[in-house]
Amino acid sequence: MARTKKVGPTRGLGTRYGATVRKRYIKVIAGLKTEHRCPQCGFVKVTRKSVGVWQCGKCNFTFTGGAYLPATKLGAVAKRAAKGLQEVTTPVSEEETT
Repeated sequence: MARTKKVGPTRGLGTRYGATVRKRYIKVIAGLKTEHRCPQCGFVKVTRKSVGVWQCGKCNFTFTGGAYLPATKLGAVAKRAAKGLQEVTTPVSEEETT
């Protein structure tokens, strides 16, 4: 019987840094390494090129996102806010103001 656990991405850390930090590290790296869905073509081919820069392997669509995930919670909130602002603000002609 094996006497060691499979530790995944934290195998190089050993017993250092504490269990909680290693668990958070596993969660971040696992999310980073998985392929994500492209917002343009919908295929699951998006990979990270550098920090915050993501690219689809099928359509070569390059976009910005989070450091470890292509979409962040704050980005979703900002998108909703921007969508609401576009609907509210309408161009006012000069005739209406006089």
